[in-house]
Amino acid sequence: MSGPALHLAVEIDGEGAHPAAWRRAAHSPDQLLTPRRVARVAAVAENAGFTLITLDDGVLPPGAPPDPVGRIGAVERAAFVAASTSTIGIAPVIPVTYAEPFHVSSQLASLDHISVGRAGWVVTEENRPDAARVWGRPLVADATARARESRDGVEVVRALWDSWEDDAVIRSVATSRYLDRERLHFIDFTGETYAVKGPAIVPRPPQGQLVVLGRPDRVPAAQLDVALVEGRDLTAVTTAAAAAGTPRVFAEVEVALDTPDATAEQRVADLERHAPWTDRGRLRHIGTAEQLVALLMELSGSVDGVRLHPLVLDEDLPVLARLVLPALVERRLLARPLPGTSLRSTLGLGRPANRFAAAAALEETR
Repeated sequence: MSGPALHLAVEIDGEGAHPAAWRRAAHSPDQLLTPRRVARVAAVAENAGFTLITLDDGVLPPGAPPDPVGRIGAVERAAFVAASTSTIGIAPVIPVTYAEPFHVSSQLASLDHISVGRAGWVVTEENRPDAARVWGRPLVADATARARESRDGVEVVRALWDSWEDDAVIRSVATSRYLDRERLHFIDFTGETYAVKGPAIVPRPPQGQLVVLGRPDRVPAAQLDVALVEGRDLTAVTTAAAAAGTPRVFAEVEVALDTPDATAEQRVADLERHAPWTDRGRLRHIGTAEQLVALLMELSGSVDGVRLHPLVLDEDLPVLARLVLPALVERRLLARPLPGTSLRSTLGLGRPANRFAAAAALEETR
């Protein structure tokens, strides 16, 4: 763990964690897929002091009628948010079960340039069979095969980020030299199902390597900067955090809070009339803001951060911003990102050396 301060992330996809959250949203359904909506939610999270926002995604629609079934791609939303924020980290969810790692690498490197070093990547899997048909790819049917694709995908993406050394770009108008070809490298990756040679088509990201988040039971811990751990109770979360083996650990917590208009239990019951709140095996808090503060204080002894999944963004995010995060600041427990810092710096992670430059320097010393 990095210290006593706690980093808070929040998932802002859709209307909230509950599939029927749109029924309690503060706007009409047609406003969901608009730039103004995304920017407004991101601004509330940034002003409140969250370290990171994440944006869920997948090639298939997130729900079925009558619930909203559309979403804008996470990378596109992240790029838009990056241009309208200044301190908060931004991590789109991108599965590499079927997506080409070369393109994922380029998208994420571009996002890090746009955000000036505030980008991350949440690695997940496409586990629905229909996803293969949408991609036009053979089905990756079992968990072992999906884990292989995630492992290889992360390895390729990380290698491509290093395929440009930091000073590969020259941009000398006087000499008409714009690139140092000696500082671009082929990665020569060969996996079980594909090969990638490289180099990338986007210069090395400002952070060198973006912050990579994921579940350590799905992606090797050595490939992750932040493990996302789950458990239905504190004991399970603590056990998972201790076994993660990653530089940083975030707990996954679903939250439904009391609001001025209704208790958390009433709000959950109202939505449960329309659809069940899917049990994903995560710790779930249904109650007051004060009780959530106490829970987060207890979690701070076991994890470096918490990713919150609000029941309904329009109802729970204002309570988080007004009551929960200020209470953590008062107790000197919240780590707020500072202007001009990268996401890696905010999380206390060093900027990795370029693997090719480091190898060349080592060779010169021999």
